[in-house]
Amino acid sequence: MNILLKNMDIITGDALGSCIKDGNVAIKDGIIYSVGKLSELADDFKPEKIIDGKNRLAMPGLVNAHTHSPMTVLRNFADDLSLEEWLFNKIIPAEGLLSPEDIYWGCMLGIIEMIKSGTTCFADMYLHMDEVAQAVMESGIRANISKGPLVSGVRGNPGISVDEEGCTGFFNRWHNNAGGRIKVYVEIHSVYLFDEGPLREAAALARQLGTGIHIHVLETLAERETSIKKYGLSPVGACLEFGIFDVPVIAAHCVHPDADDLDVLCRKKVNVVHNPTSNLKLGSGIAPIPDMVERGINVCLGTDGAASNNNLNMFEEMNLAALIHKGRSMNPMLINAGEALRMAAVNGASALGFHEETGCIKKGMKADLIILDTDKPHLCPMNNPLSAVVYSAQASDVCTVIVDGTVLMENGELKTIDREKAMYEVEKTAKRILHK
Repeated sequence: MNILLKNMDIITGDALGSCIKDGNVAIKDGIIYSVGKLSELADDFKPEKIIDGKNRLAMPGLVNAHTHSPMTVLRNFADDLSLEEWLFNKIIPAEGLLSPEDIYWGCMLGIIEMIKSGTTCFADMYLHMDEVAQAVMESGIRANISKGPLVSGVRGNPGISVDEEGCTGFFNRWHNNAGGRIKVYVEIHSVYLFDEGPLREAAALARQLGTGIHIHVLETLAERETSIKKYGLSPVGACLEFGIFDVPVIAAHCVHPDADDLDVLCRKKVNVVHNPTSNLKLGSGIAPIPDMVERGINVCLGTDGAASNNNLNMFEEMNLAALIHKGRSMNPMLINAGEALRMAAVNGASALGFHEETGCIKKGMKADLIILDTDKPHLCPMNNPLSAVVYSAQASDVCTVIVDGTVLMENGELKTIDREKAMYEVEKTAKRILHK
């Protein structure tokens, strides 16, 4: 369908932080056909749908670069605990009770939450990933989905096995499926859960498949200490030694790197996902993001799962990422609004394997964008649209979401998902596994 976004303010999301007043975005066959003034639009473009821009602002769809979407089922369940107590004593026992159908509906509810809060693309690693992929395909959202070949006692199975066949089959079924909306990476939960041999095998499988790896790295100081005791290396050093960093990597957290770790992350072009809310809530610490940015490391943003956040609100992450480092360093110029938006959009798109496909609004890119209702007291006066989006906007301001040229939500109404059904199923699951 040809769609015209007419006479609305546009934040393009490019490196210059460009904003267009009363601009237009033409979408043709899922691709951004033109961006600019109406007078610049080619005469041969005939819109089938026009979205009026009065009190509206268009911007790139946000990219949640690290989450576990089915964990909506475990929201508001195990709070005010350390990561280790939260994960091993509360979350993992509950996860052992989840069925594939539970995962599907938990993921679908997560996708609803993400769409309604302006996320158009996300990276996921969890259980029963075929069900996650199915939910992504049906909903119309874009995603990088990771399945791990390593199975261990952490998920309730004895010992460690390497399921290369299952991982390869998943890759062949889903990579570049749904018209290219789905990318598949190899999941390695972390280096502290496995021995060197299986970690090397998983890294080799990613190289064999020609894909990347999604992994948790340096989330806590305890993780660092465990890795040094086990391998004589930091988690970053272990990833380097075992070949994990020889492919594109989404490295979630990276809260406690030393100078040598930062050098490795930079040299190996590792994509770091900053999860400020989850890291604060679990008491894990604050990642040294300004140091990473200064070194040229690609930093993006993620929510982590709803069990440790407790939402999937990327506007909240963008705002917090822009504020927390100012306060910690007592330097108000660190992580400005433009940097925060790039972390939440184009940087994440690049990390997830969608480089030059999505993440900003420019000709030739996939039509993944969101529209905000700016007729709100907290956005008046707008003055600087970029500052308004990062420091004033709320997730509830998102009114319309477009992915791959398809309208997934218009004026707050979901077009591809049954919200009531998803909420009913997740409530039912939570009652079964948490309130027996």
